[in-house]
Amino acid sequence: MGKIFLLLLIVVPALEIWVLILSGNTIGVPLTILLIILTGVLGAALAKKEGLNAIRTAQMQTSQGQVPGGVLLDGICILVGGVVLLTPGFLTDAFGFFLLIPQTRSVFKAFLQKVFQKAVKSGNFVYVSNNRWNRKP
Repeated sequence: MGKIFLLLLIVVPALEIWVLILSGNTIGVPLTILLIILTGVLGAALAKKEGLNAIRTAQMQTSQGQVPGGVLLDGICILVGGVVLLTPGFLTDAFGFFLLIPQTRSVFKAFLQKVFQKAVKSGNFVYVSNNRWNRKP
């Protein structure tokens, strides 16, 4: 996992620089900069809207006695999507919007659920409850 992360830290910025240079040569530097700023502003607004929706849904589910598991995955996707949109570049912006739009986010949520299920089954992910109110003396 660490090797994949290290590879992403090297490859993604190199690809972003290449796409930015290509964009600057194709549509011009001022328009490229304007597009980067525009995607950042639109992404921040979308992240705020989707984040507030996730919080409201989680509150509603918990008030009805339900565990908001799917909403927590939504929150993780929204957080990651918002952070990725803050980085300048078109590839990371595309990934960020992919995580923020509910229809496309469901694809990534399904992937995350499979990863978590596999980690729990293999014993790499262990949940320990430290809820002292439900303990019997």
